[in-house]
Amino acid sequence: MTKFFFIVGAGSFLGGGTRYLVQQLVAKHFASPMPYGTLVVNILGSFIIGILFALSEKTNVLSNEMRLFLATGFCGGFTTFSAFSLENINLLREGSHFYVLGYVSLSVVLGFSATYLGLILAKQYL
Repeated sequence: MTKFFFIVGAGSFLGGGTRYLVQQLVAKHFASPMPYGTLVVNILGSFIIGILFALSEKTNVLSNEMRLFLATGFCGGFTTFSAFSLENINLLREGSHFYVLGYVSLSVVLGFSATYLGLILAKQYL
């Protein structure tokens, strides 16, 4: 258990650092109120996790440790949107269209609501 914790943690460290670098690079070249850096990170992370998932499904190229390091660690540190995308693709592949609609809708609505509530509460009480 401890071994896997450190494998995921190392991947997360590299993914988070890479996220920062990519966002800075994009912001430098595309100055805009639109958060293009985050958009690029989310799309790129989703693409990477798709490749990793296909590799782990079709081949034995990736060990369990490497999948944890790359998918859970790196992609998780790089962007949680990649995991969200993959989970929805898996639900679609299982024919669970109702759950996809619910998961996407709840994630967006409750995520925005929780962020707004956190901002309101922090401004009021801090």
